[in-house]
Amino acid sequence: MEPQNLTSVSEFLLLGLSDDPELEPIIFGLFLSMYLVTLLGNLLLILAVSSDTHLHTPMYFFLSSLSLADIGFSTTTIPKMLVNIQTHSKSITYAGCLTQVSFFFLFACLDDLLLAVMAYDRFVAICHPLNYSVIMNPCLCGLLVLMSFFGSLLDSQIHCLMVSQLTFCTNVEIHHFFCDAPQLFHLACSDTSIHTILMYFIAAIFGGVPLSGILCSYTQIVSSILRVPSIGGKYKAFSTCSSHLLVVCLFYGTAFGVYLSSSISSSLRKGAVASVMYTVVPPMLNPFIDSLRNADVKRALQRLLNRTV
Repeated sequence: MEPQNLTSVSEFLLLGLSDDPELEPIIFGLFLSMYLVTLLGNLLLILAVSSDTHLHTPMYFFLSSLSLADIGFSTTTIPKMLVNIQTHSKSITYAGCLTQVSFFFLFACLDDLLLAVMAYDRFVAICHPLNYSVIMNPCLCGLLVLMSFFGSLLDSQIHCLMVSQLTFCTNVEIHHFFCDAPQLFHLACSDTSIHTILMYFIAAIFGGVPLSGILCSYTQIVSSILRVPSIGGKYKAFSTCSSHLLVVCLFYGTAFGVYLSSSISSSLRKGAVASVMYTVVPPMLNPFIDSLRNADVKRALQRLLNRTV
């Protein structure tokens, strides 16, 4: 078959999670519920932080930024899948596919970098408490979020550029519920070895470096907590970063789980189902982990609810 350039491909077909028409209403209801819970949870957290002056601190500023990234992460993939199920269509335009690739890597990388920034914030709070307000000043906090955003934007544009250089044959069926760069590499007729190497190199930079920063921060945090003489002091110090640690474990645990499942299983459809754990579950659970384990957020939410009622 003659390969055709990506610019001449008018649309791709997203095959979704199942070929069974009877399962589509169940999948639609499940993902719609998860998306609404994601929006509600993250928006409530943002409103609680913004409306309570006691929460105008670096930790909650980063937490609100993470909630915004989670909303964008879910909105990149789920609404298009819901529309396709509702309209009994599997198509996505060329421009829509590139847009999904771009925004998916933007928000995924932004989540990753913000988690590293939050780990640094917890490191300063626990290891250098007397200088915390000086070090984590508003200027530095804003700069860290901006650097995370522009770094994520660079990552997304590199992936988008790689996809735009691919050539495709007549098969444009994507065994996924959204356009993902590795899936598009599988469809390409041209040699993608360089693209694959570059993709892993970028993943090592934008994934490995933040993870290394998180591990270094928590190594110092644990070392500092162990030096605290009282058990109560140790518990108080650990409780300030326990929610963030759970979110980190959820984010990287699901990501590594998807990577391992795709490596073990040759089924593209099973890989798509496994990726739900990475793309949908963490953004939905993050605000509840942060709020249910945080008395300040719960009090802010209660005050917000009282004012609303």
